[in-house]
Amino acid sequence: MKAPQTRFVCSACGRVENKWLGRCPSCGAWNSFEEEKVAPSSPGIPASAPVSALDSRLKKLADVVVGSSSRFESGMGEFDRVLGGGIMRPSSVLVGGEPGIGKSTIMLQLLSSCADVGPVLYVSGEESPGQVRLRGERLHVRLKDINIFCDTRLEVLMDAIESLKPAVVVIDSLQTLASSSIPSMAGSVNQMRACCMALSLVAKANGIAMFLIGHVTKDGMFAGPKIVEHLVDTVLYFESAQTGVRILRSIKNRFGSVDEIGLFRMDEDGLTPVKDPSLFFISSRSDGQLPSGVAYTAVTEGSRTFLVEIQALVVPGRGGSVRVYSDKVDAARVNRICAILERHAGLRLSDCDIYINVAGGIRLNEVSIELALALALWSAKSGTPLCARQVCFGELSLAGEVRPVAFLERRIKASIDMGFDRILAPAAMEKKDSRVSGCHNIRQAIMISKAFDEGA
Repeated sequence: MKAPQTRFVCSACGRVENKWLGRCPSCGAWNSFEEEKVAPSSPGIPASAPVSALDSRLKKLADVVVGSSSRFESGMGEFDRVLGGGIMRPSSVLVGGEPGIGKSTIMLQLLSSCADVGPVLYVSGEESPGQVRLRGERLHVRLKDINIFCDTRLEVLMDAIESLKPAVVVIDSLQTLASSSIPSMAGSVNQMRACCMALSLVAKANGIAMFLIGHVTKDGMFAGPKIVEHLVDTVLYFESAQTGVRILRSIKNRFGSVDEIGLFRMDEDGLTPVKDPSLFFISSRSDGQLPSGVAYTAVTEGSRTFLVEIQALVVPGRGGSVRVYSDKVDAARVNRICAILERHAGLRLSDCDIYINVAGGIRLNEVSIELALALALWSAKSGTPLCARQVCFGELSLAGEVRPVAFLERRIKASIDMGFDRILAPAAMEKKDSRVSGCHNIRQAIMISKAFDEGA
């Protein structure tokens, strides 16, 4: 039987089918199958294949000799925080984000600050050397210490890495690379998988810190199969807040925690770290009074705690349909809090349109924000402003109870250090400090908030 000349590969998960399917049976993605040519099978391993850094010998785990690996600081404190304390050698890091968010900018700054560790290499498949130099001059980086290589052929790139033996390599971007041994265009599933695997093995074999810039889809996910994220050691993602700050998150990290975030601000000199983000996401008001529908809460990201401002707007529903507009807080969570308020606080919200926003544009996923979200909705519906010196945090159960959350002591200390002396927390923390008022349920939390406002 004649072997098939083409096959169809899911761009989301990498599933292979002999014919095109509208929906992937594995991951459920629609219209994700792409046609690609099938390379003729050849016995053995081609001579151009990269040398694997993996040891195929069978041995006891206790007999494994740990190779020399080192961690060094990049000179960018926020970047090192997200990586777990610095850059590891060897390692492979996938960096993604929306177009124009600053991926190439921060990578060029990174190479400039790491030039003292050893030779550094910037591989550009999207820009000419002149364009890269103009950006480097604008960022005031050390142009003489950065090597640039503009080619999209994987085999040629391997030879350049072998001859230079760099300490840090930046690939901009992974979607532009292509191997001559794979009969498909650059950016296809097969090409991305093969190029990522080859670069990761080269990084492990030669002790290189390899940074791979990846494109993202319109949904904000990394373009290409999920297997690319599995092949690398660390996955970093850039997201932009409404205030112009860039938030760097770690989705996967084999060398550290994934709870840390880095905050950067884009200015004329590139991306600069935000030194004190504690009050960065709180709006400054000259009169010191909060409008109705605004509540403060303390959020913990890794070892960092800062205050954020949750804003709520409740208006009568139009046209008989009720909608929830919330992109920074999960809409399902907002609906659940509204149901709890209607059942246990007597607040009618089922006939209202609800708008939820977070000042600064940061996305909140913690359960600790539920008490602040509920009080912001109550304040917006009743027209009663909350006390400007009040911070609240706690999880709400379906029974209307206020449940404890993680890192309560850290949240209380951060709130007090920032000048907030009226803290509404779960009842278990009431005896810890005289400035902390404990509440058992949402109705009691509303009563305490009213008392705070009257005594302000």
